[in-house]
Amino acid sequence: MRFQAPRGTQDVLPTQSHRWRFLEDTFATLASRYGYKELRTPTFEDTDVFLRTAGETSDIVTKEMYTFTDKGDRSLTLKPEGTAPAMRSVLEHSLCPQGSILRMWYAIPIFRYGRPQKGRYREAHQFGLEVVGSGAVTADAEVIEVTSRFFQEVGIDDCAVHINSLGRAECRSRFQEAILNHVATFLTDQTEEVKAKAHKNPLGLLDSKDPATQEALKGLVPILQYLEPESKARFEQLQQLLTDASVPFKVDTDIVRGLDYYTETVFEVLSNKLGAQSSVCGGGRYDNLVKEMGGSPTPCVGVGIGVERTLLVLEAAGLEIPEDRLDVFVVSAAPDAEAEVLAIARDLRSAGLSAMSDLDARSLKSQLRQADKSGARFALILGTDELEKGVVQVRDLAQGTQTEIPRSEIASHFKDRAKD
Repeated sequence: MRFQAPRGTQDVLPTQSHRWRFLEDTFATLASRYGYKELRTPTFEDTDVFLRTAGETSDIVTKEMYTFTDKGDRSLTLKPEGTAPAMRSVLEHSLCPQGSILRMWYAIPIFRYGRPQKGRYREAHQFGLEVVGSGAVTADAEVIEVTSRFFQEVGIDDCAVHINSLGRAECRSRFQEAILNHVATFLTDQTEEVKAKAHKNPLGLLDSKDPATQEALKGLVPILQYLEPESKARFEQLQQLLTDASVPFKVDTDIVRGLDYYTETVFEVLSNKLGAQSSVCGGGRYDNLVKEMGGSPTPCVGVGIGVERTLLVLEAAGLEIPEDRLDVFVVSAAPDAEAEVLAIARDLRSAGLSAMSDLDARSLKSQLRQADKSGARFALILGTDELEKGVVQVRDLAQGTQTEIPRSEIASHFKDRAKD
């Protein structure tokens, strides 16, 4: 039997992992520049963490969660998103006392049972930012700014930020009523299950990909027409803040997000290189989430960025991420040089350089082929003559030139050359 990775998952191969590390390092460095600190949460949580936050009628809860009962008869779920676990951690460890502000970032796997397709997996990966404790519009703008900067720093310059506002309770109530009135005829012909779900969460209809549902929603007055005066003023301020930060954006009333906990600001980043499924990330404000989880009312805003989706955009844009290059491949040209080859490789690594040598005592020709294949900048060749003279031969593998240097100067020589 030949084993394969489970459907909807993928191996990140050694020839691909440098692309992932590039995104991870870029995101972590950028978040750190804005004062965010890393949070790591468990791979699975109590199921109620998601039932209470994602909404019982959401697709995540009803169709996509990987839920299991452990040997202690506890219901656990592999996390389908990062915000709820982050807020559980905030509450459990009292990370954000009243009056303080907490900035966090994370890089996590997420698990959702859905139909696998390019860029969408059952085990996917996500970068996230969360700002806890600030109700100011500047927090919304900062999260959007960092998100936009991330895509710019990895070389993607065609991603567009789409923003919308869902308002507060009064706005949502009026808009939900307007949705149900608008689709009343359509719902008449639907199943009882669809009707019940629509009445429980009318906003979920706007997030539907069903063509018939989308057709039924045509002509619906956008939610911005229902905004409370305060929410309208906040949305206008957000647009000014983004303009001041030189973040290009578009007001898009189709952006609603699929989770129940969002309030006011919602946004997505879209790429025209991904076709119909163009979203690479999404986020917004969720001021009611911490209270829903049993904590005090706490304003929050955050974002989740799809790693696989971002990699697809990089690929579609033809943006190459160079692999880490080996500095030196140390070659033994004689059996009596093998111990010294290992010692030289250790010295180079201690000096902060990357170095490799043959493990199987193969021929000189074979080792030089390995050096070429490794992508190393230089081959360092040590044989009997070199041992006696206290020198080594240095071959530039790109130019084919070769020089001789003293054994004692190897580390400093390569450290200088590695900067070229």
